[in-house]
Amino acid sequence: MNFFFTKAEVLGLQRTDAKKFFLLVRYLLNRNYNLRVLRRRNRENVKALEMAPALDDHFMACFDFSSNCSEFVDEYILKEKNQKTYGAPMLWIGNYVAAVSLVCSLAMAADAYQGFRQRKLWFPSKFFGLNAASLTLLAIAMKLPVDLTSSMEGSTDQLAKLSSTAFMCTIIGNLMPSIGPMDNRDILLNVIVVSILVITILVNVCIQLKTHVISTDAFNVAKEHVIAMFFMLLLLVILSFSALAVSISKRILEVKYRDMHKTVSTEEPKESNKSSVEILKDVVRKYWLMAETGSPQFVMACSATSSTSGVICLMVAVVLVEAEVRILFNFQGERTSILDYPRLYHQTTPRSNSDYRWSTVFILWIQSFGVIVGTIAPAFRWFTAVRFTCSRKESNNYRNELKVEGYWIQPLAEWKEIPLLPLRIRNRKCRKLIQNAKNSILNFCTRVQVLIVVASKTEEKVTRNSHKGSDTEPGVELDLNRYVLRLEGEVDLPERILKNISIAVDRSIQKAKRQQPEKLMELLEKSSGFKGIVEFDSNQVPSLHSEEPPNTWSLPVVTLTSIAISLPNIKSHIADSLLCSVNEGLSYASLIDQTLENIEDWINLKDAANFVWVRVELYRKWLDEDLQRIALKGKTCRENLQRLADIAKDYVMEFLSNVNRGPEHEPLNWPVKVIAANSMYRISQTLLLQHQDNQQSNEELLEQLSVMIADILCACLTNLPGVITRKCFCNAIEKREESVRLAARLLGETEAILNTLQQRELPPLDPNQVAYIDEWRTSIKLTNPSASTRTGRFWKRTRQATILLLSSQRLLLAVPESSNRDSTDDMFDHIFGDLGPSCNNPWSNLSDFGTSSSFLSYSPLYNRHSPLVDSDRCAFNYYYDQQ
Repeated sequence: MNFFFTKAEVLGLQRTDAKKFFLLVRYLLNRNYNLRVLRRRNRENVKALEMAPALDDHFMACFDFSSNCSEFVDEYILKEKNQKTYGAPMLWIGNYVAAVSLVCSLAMAADAYQGFRQRKLWFPSKFFGLNAASLTLLAIAMKLPVDLTSSMEGSTDQLAKLSSTAFMCTIIGNLMPSIGPMDNRDILLNVIVVSILVITILVNVCIQLKTHVISTDAFNVAKEHVIAMFFMLLLLVILSFSALAVSISKRILEVKYRDMHKTVSTEEPKESNKSSVEILKDVVRKYWLMAETGSPQFVMACSATSSTSGVICLMVAVVLVEAEVRILFNFQGERTSILDYPRLYHQTTPRSNSDYRWSTVFILWIQSFGVIVGTIAPAFRWFTAVRFTCSRKESNNYRNELKVEGYWIQPLAEWKEIPLLPLRIRNRKCRKLIQNAKNSILNFCTRVQVLIVVASKTEEKVTRNSHKGSDTEPGVELDLNRYVLRLEGEVDLPERILKNISIAVDRSIQKAKRQQPEKLMELLEKSSGFKGIVEFDSNQVPSLHSEEPPNTWSLPVVTLTSIAISLPNIKSHIADSLLCSVNEGLSYASLIDQTLENIEDWINLKDAANFVWVRVELYRKWLDEDLQRIALKGKTCRENLQRLADIAKDYVMEFLSNVNRGPEHEPLNWPVKVIAANSMYRISQTLLLQHQDNQQSNEELLEQLSVMIADILCACLTNLPGVITRKCFCNAIEKREESVRLAARLLGETEAILNTLQQRELPPLDPNQVAYIDEWRTSIKLTNPSASTRTGRFWKRTRQATILLLSSQRLLLAVPESSNRDSTDDMFDHIFGDLGPSCNNPWSNLSDFGTSSSFLSYSPLYNRHSPLVDSDRCAFNYYYDQQ
């Protein structure tokens, strides 16, 4: 259009005539008229086009076959051709913007759906949060409002710019809760990026309003743009100042969470007849509530500023819908006064005549969809916050209700007290000026923060007065409010919210029940005790090294399963069923292995089981040996066991022969393949010793191996209550909800197993010992001394003390009460100097032994000592009597 206004002066046309000429030329171009012939047409030919009513005499006189008009038309044709050539990529850019807008819209829709599905009406940001990916998408989606060069005069073009501005407002409102889990550095960087983007949009839109690129006559969307820009700037201020309270609120919630954890962990169940599973459900429910209400996203979503952002997003959506309805569906009324002839206007002004062409239609409707679905979450956060405050008792003291809590302004107060030490400015006046400027800025920010909070609470107060009614429902556990974490000034949660959280816990457990490990439960039915724990390894098997690595729960199970796969004449469906059962059991065993106190030192032991199992399950290979080939070549099970033992022994001996004494010589530092080979050697040799007569069939041996595996897994799964309790508590505030969800899922999946194991009689083990398989082996050995086990390797009795090595993890020490620390240290030097190289390594630091008493047990591998338990006393008495 500017091109025609410029040429109008050359032709002597008025501005209105130039506009009419532009409409006529574009109309003829769209119908493929040859404009070069236009100068040879007379007035009657033009009338035949039924366009004459739109052209006055002055316009036709200037248009009438003049050479200037001919040149003008030729120049316009060339310009149009060049514009189409160089503007061709803009269509694809518009489609790209539409696709990115669709991704953002679907992410916000997913958050809304997830909130409804989980009954979290504060709608946590799970799929669409404030991060580098979302900011990149957002910058692409804002292409239209920052485009200053493209001519966008159609109705759809103008509305597409407005929809982008409204889309930005909606996204800022949705991003509010996502700043809760961030640390200060991430919050600062992300807020700066959002501020730069918002300021860029505001400046570019203002330029377009000033230069009339955004229409102020034909469609008049300037007012809507001004309103949207004001709300966008307001949302940015609310987001920035709300971020100031995040660090302090997280600090307060962390203290309250730990205090509540101490309360929950020490309190006794009110009903003594409850089963352990029911007690675990109560524990999960309490920690779930603590994690939910202590979540930074929950606190941010339920804050006064978040509810205000919800109101603003709702108003922005109303503004956009009003503009679309007015322009796209009902714009003929007052718009007829702009052009004398509306028919010419409709025929010559398409809804999108920019280089983006029809892609602006996609952008408009996709971003409008994004505004609508994106308004759901902020609007419901506002409504939820109003319901929270409705539970507050009505008070006539408005000052208390509008009080600004300390955590809102505490960061600004702390920054104000920090001196400007890093600034090395010698001039005192300059330092004073900078200090005063800093204090003035922080004072201004404090006033703005107070204004925002007071205004937000006033909005809540006004809304609350229009929302009356009780939120009380019968049957809600009112004592759950004890476990709700609140900030200063926050009210009790409505009972409906507490009920929804309780329902969410039960629903999670019930959903996990439908995923119970049925194959594992069938395998566990074969176990009638825990005898298999001591039978899989015998102390009669000669060690390949002076020290043996400790056992974990997973590695013996994996080794026994590998042996079962290698047995000859075993049907494939039986082997597949065993693999499926063990795979389900190992998923829980690995969780239990991760809870061991010394898991950092045992990382190679855990990795060895995982390394071997992946190859056994997927490829039927143990290390590099094909188990199915061994099963086909072997004639008897004894032959296959001997082959596996020889392969494993050669692997370990080759490693030991190539490694000098040092850290790598320690069993805990062995490579995973060596640890797996050592386990295979010992277990295969143990089975060979148990079946020297070679009278057992393959099916009987397979059944024996299955029982051993079932016994080990049963003993292992007795640790599940402790694992579930540990999973409920989590130090990282960002991972607490996910951790307690995992605890609920574990409880639901294993509820039937826990009920079965609850009926079994367990060995007398200390809570610190029950997580270690070697402690089980020691305890079971005491009740059945004839069992084959590696416990009781040596014992030593002197006048000073009696020392008994129960296992590679536990040492029993009996010291007379009269012994003092000095005599005990001398006794260590004397006794262990005579024991030889078999105890050089793990017991080198036994002088760290604590106070003397009648009986003490010491765990050298853990480097700790503990009070004597019943199993230790029995072990001491048993071995003492044997001597």
